[in-house]
Amino acid sequence: MAQHSYRYSSRRPSKRNANINITNLMDVMMVLLVVFMVAAPLMTSGISLNLPKVGGKAFEGKETSINISVDEKGSYYIGKTEISDENIVQKVKAIQGENTDVSITISADTEASYGRVINLMALLKEAGFERVGLKTEPRAQK
Repeated sequence: MAQHSYRYSSRRPSKRNANINITNLMDVMMVLLVVFMVAAPLMTSGISLNLPKVGGKAFEGKETSINISVDEKGSYYIGKTEISDENIVQKVKAIQGENTDVSITISADTEASYGRVINLMALLKEAGFERVGLKTEPRAQK
């Protein structure tokens, strides 16, 4: 008599769970949302200025810009770092690097000395920077 060895086979058709569990994804997205909400106000660069209000349109285009601030005491800033008159051109050239499409925007406080703003523009023009502009805020519409 022949012996048959019967194995218990697990070849039954398995039913896979086709549900997508997005709980982990939602947790990660919620954490990212909170991080960006907290970090966004801190991303403003530069010092607090009271810009003059004049007419005109905002810049349009995709060019990049270096922002130099002049506070009410006449000090120059790039970001939150104060830069001396002697080093401002070297610092701007270092930031510009090889990108010749960079424009320079001067943000001056309304209480800043006119002479300090013009001095900065003259320093930049003498150094060969052609795209230098002044930043203002639009007037309130009546």
